[in-house]
Amino acid sequence: MADYLDIVYDKQLKPYTPYPQKLVSHLFNSCQMQKGMKMLEPGVGRGEHLREFKKLGLNVKGLDISKGAIELSPDLDIDLYDADDNRWPYDNNVFDVVYSKSFIEHLRNPAMYVDEAFRVLKPGGLLLTLTPDWEANYKKFFDDYTHVSPFTVISLNNIQQASGLVDIEVSKLRQLPLLWKYPFLNYISAIISLFIPVRTKIKSLRWSRELMLVGIGRKPESKV
Repeated sequence: MADYLDIVYDKQLKPYTPYPQKLVSHLFNSCQMQKGMKMLEPGVGRGEHLREFKKLGLNVKGLDISKGAIELSPDLDIDLYDADDNRWPYDNNVFDVVYSKSFIEHLRNPAMYVDEAFRVLKPGGLLLTLTPDWEANYKKFFDDYTHVSPFTVISLNNIQQASGLVDIEVSKLRQLPLLWKYPFLNYISAIISLFIPVRTKIKSLRWSRELMLVGIGRKPESKV
């Protein structure tokens, strides 16, 4: 069977762009990360995000089920491992940040993912989870045949709360960097999105219509 990365992230269909750098910079600053922090990214994919976090000074490690992830990113420290329904190969209280984008929706047991993230995070550590917003993406969510676990604001909040995380916040994000700088433009984008075809090929329009959920939670300082 062909590797998932070769199909869904074919370089001809989804070429590399400057977007990961812009998103990572935005998350680094908004979450008040600092150089020297240890980060784990399960579901590394092409390594675009983890590489940018590394450039910003984080001590990064990746985890992925696909050999293709390691082949695509020989410059990154990536462990070949199935993070779904398995205990991760790390000790307790190791990482300052566990980050994933467009990953938790691929898992059949997302509750175990959050529990494992809780376990390997240091007290006070951050779980940062980006996943498609079901309410905004339901018409094309299953275009990706490996999607199995859709999330809403409520379910992403509750799954983090159930694991014991605190200071939980779940927000919606349009993947247009201009809107991060000028948030008031989100209102205009929301109106425009009502008239955008579901499967538009124009990225600026597509990202006006599609929304990501950004889930933030922290491991309590007193937990070990």
